[in-house]
Amino acid sequence: MKLELNDVTDRGYDLNRPECVLCLASGDLFVSHKGAGVMHIAPNGGQHLIGTTQDVGGHELVPNGIALLPDGAFLIANIGEAGGVWRLSRDGVISPYLLEVDGEKLAAANFVMNDEQGRIWITVSTRKQPRFLAYSSEVADGFVVLVDVHGARVVADGCVFANELRLSADGKQLYLSETFGRRISRFSVRGTGSLGARQDFANFGYGTFPDGIAFDEDGYLWVTSIVSNRLIRVAPNGSREVVLEDSVAEHVDAVEKALAEGRMSREHFYTMKSRKLCNIASIAFGGRDRRTIYLGSLTGTTLATLHSPVPGRIPVHWDYRL
Repeated sequence: MKLELNDVTDRGYDLNRPECVLCLASGDLFVSHKGAGVMHIAPNGGQHLIGTTQDVGGHELVPNGIALLPDGAFLIANIGEAGGVWRLSRDGVISPYLLEVDGEKLAAANFVMNDEQGRIWITVSTRKQPRFLAYSSEVADGFVVLVDVHGARVVADGCVFANELRLSADGKQLYLSETFGRRISRFSVRGTGSLGARQDFANFGYGTFPDGIAFDEDGYLWVTSIVSNRLIRVAPNGSREVVLEDSVAEHVDAVEKALAEGRMSREHFYTMKSRKLCNIASIAFGGRDRRTIYLGSLTGTTLATLHSPVPGRIPVHWDYRL
């Protein structure tokens, strides 16, 4: 399968670090928006910003992953210096949801997701502050948190910059993107919500830094790579193919060199050299048939959009009513 860069179009405007995208059956889109909360993009293209908070805990609010709850509120994983997961009401009021677990501060909360059982899954990329100190394959201090009727607890630790996670269709496997580990890890999910031992599902090499992930209806996992702007489709057996790419070899080489020399920093993520894609960081499937791909990014002001030959899997929030 190959997708063409020339087929990429834009959706939305004036977005600020649109890292995460949620799609509903209604055609509504919700996008994380730095320094405020969530941008609502209506089916007719109109936009409405939910939230006006510039900072939390004395630091800028940097929404990364977002989750839509059945009551219409959002959970925001704040990857800014204050960290934590925050609840954003539909009228724009923000309040703490979870700031620490077992005495561990959620310093670089990266992603948050609700599932069919009403549980909340959270990833924290690193315990280090600032988080760029963890831009290394040698730092394995990220972790996964589960919140359910029994409370909040760490269910996986020792992750190499924990990023997005997804559950298998039957809910028995959890897939985790570990950006600087260059891998997708897989864990069995027990009835209690605890996780089994980590297994390698897919490993990547030079120039690939896995970030956002999402399943299609055929059971393939789509993976976005920051820096190289690669979109990779991974088969259930772990084999993979790059289906879309928009990278500049010299830029990838420079980032890899900085990583090898231990001097990789924020600038390497927010300096982009490409034709159309702006450091893609997530993928979501929308449209009536879930064949419209929306790519969230770190540096774009719009969402890159293109057609998928296969539909994405139905997300938990798909039929939520506004």
